[in-house]
Amino acid sequence: MKIVQGFAIIMAFFALGEACSILIGHFIPGSVIGMVLLFAALCLGWVQPDAIRPVAQFLTGNMILLFIPTFMGIIDTWGVLQSNLLAWFAVVTLTTVAVMAASGYSVQAIEWLRKRIPSANGKEEAQ
Repeated sequence: MKIVQGFAIIMAFFALGEACSILIGHFIPGSVIGMVLLFAALCLGWVQPDAIRPVAQFLTGNMILLFIPTFMGIIDTWGVLQSNLLAWFAVVTLTTVAVMAASGYSVQAIEWLRKRIPSANGKEEAQ
């Protein structure tokens, strides 16, 4: 029963995100908005992590199944992709490097802030 409840919570935030996306003219994908809303609800304590943990672990553990439709779409459009293969390769390579760099700099910035703000690491500095 806990798995059904967790799945319902995740799907409710997905549906809420899709509704928000429709209201703003699909400027941001609904799945992204739903994920941000779920994150906010977790941070605010409105949703307890234990309520969605089993479903989240199941979904991330079987994530490859969620990519099958995407792979099939790539196979269906291989003719279009093949004609622009070098451009697609460049885009994929550049965006991968950009995401890796942004992630690395973000982690470094968080660590830098954590070391400089005494309450961030849970210890008060002696005066």
